[in-house]
Amino acid sequence: MKVKQILTHVELVIADLEVELNGELRASHTLCALLKDDNGKEVIIPLNTPDGRPIFMNPENAIAEGSVNH
Repeated sequence: MKVKQILTHVELVIADLEVELNGELRASHTLCALLKDDNGKEVIIPLNTPDGRPIFMNPENAIAEGSVNH
């Protein structure tokens, strides 16, 4: 394994995310990456699933700017 690049523009945060699972609204503390998208808007990308399993940082999972309150 080798480090290809260190992303300095990414901030790690713990966000209290709300998600609908099986028709029920649930909230959980989730490790996320906070960064700016190509348009300069802040986005949150969850780094684990609601049940705590880790996932890769994927821009397709980004939460829209209007949903970010900090």
